[in-house]
Amino acid sequence: MRLAAAFALFSDLRAAVRVAFWPTLKDLYHNPALILHVSRTFMTHVWAAFSASTDQNGRLVKRAFLPNATGTVLDLGAGFGHTIQYLNCSKVTKYVALEPNAEMHSHIRRTAECAGFRESDGSLVILSCGAEDTMQILEVLGGPHPVDTIISVLTLCSIPSLKGVITSLVRDVLKPGGQFLFYEHVLSPRADVAWWQRFWTPLWSIFFDGCRLDCPTHLHIGNIKYVDDDGKELSIWDEGETWGKPGESAENLWWHQAGQFRKRVQ
Repeated sequence: MRLAAAFALFSDLRAAVRVAFWPTLKDLYHNPALILHVSRTFMTHVWAAFSASTDQNGRLVKRAFLPNATGTVLDLGAGFGHTIQYLNCSKVTKYVALEPNAEMHSHIRRTAECAGFRESDGSLVILSCGAEDTMQILEVLGGPHPVDTIISVLTLCSIPSLKGVITSLVRDVLKPGGQFLFYEHVLSPRADVAWWQRFWTPLWSIFFDGCRLDCPTHLHIGNIKYVDDDGKELSIWDEGETWGKPGESAENLWWHQAGQFRKRVQ
């Protein structure tokens, strides 16, 4: 792997510090308690500056499959609500935005209302919990299995105990026959790139609210199992596929995979 590619993250880190350092310091001055969540505060300012360009970079991939979402849609880590623009709103009856960072909720609300989703009629639900809070999601949505489509866009990289969280969401929240749609940066299949991803992740995660470069998210999703009545372990998916981002360099530390999986009707 070329050293230029291995150290490419420093240009992004410099840009993030340039736009987010002083606003974060200002927030801490006005509310010292934020020191307990300083990485999240920093990330909020980073995302405010770069979410639009990040969305643009993956637009062609997302346009190809996110309109397949139907019914009640659970958007993990909704951010500023960019995913809404890719939905076919005639196919979606309820948009559930999962976003622990409450400072982003007003952005989600504005974007969702422009697309016709409103809290007043129940077609929009904004939850402050994380993807790991399965019980709270089920309680609010009246589970079990209240969701037809789960969407994750550049979110699962920051979730601790990722494999267990994904398994719980698919097993308990997603309906049989429902879809899991995702677009994530993941662990590279190239050993040299993966080495650098693991090397930089401890530093990167400090600044970016736990974001990890080395999550094999696509593999965790594809390998979810369940045990049938005979005690046999089977794939929870009836069908599924993953694919890469067209034109992306194999040396990219943020190597992307998109995927679409359909849950088996057991």
